[in-house]
Amino acid sequence: MGGEFQCCLFTMENVMSDVISTAVAALAKKLPNGFDGVAKFVLLGEGAIMVDPNGARAGDEDSDVTLIAEPEVFQAMLEGEMNPTTAFMTGKLKVEGSMGLAMQLGAAMS
Repeated sequence: MGGEFQCCLFTMENVMSDVISTAVAALAKKLPNGFDGVAKFVLLGEGAIMVDPNGARAGDEDSDVTLIAEPEVFQAMLEGEMNPTTAFMTGKLKVEGSMGLAMQLGAAMS
């Protein structure tokens, strides 16, 4: 019995949610020169975004700091409606890894 086995490869662009693609575009605008470090934003229920010296992109890789929040919280921070420090202090934003890099990133996003 012969036959061909075909497999479909899904790239990040194929499966990336609208929330993630919108957030990547907003971060790229806020950080046009990238970020001096490797940071990951985890948008709960949606996916992850990497920010490094090359800019922002969808991805889920190792990072120096990981920021975890609901998509609405992340959007509010990007739009200037919520201060990242306030989000952290009220438990809406969780930080794993380098707090110093998290603070630098928060300042860059403001």
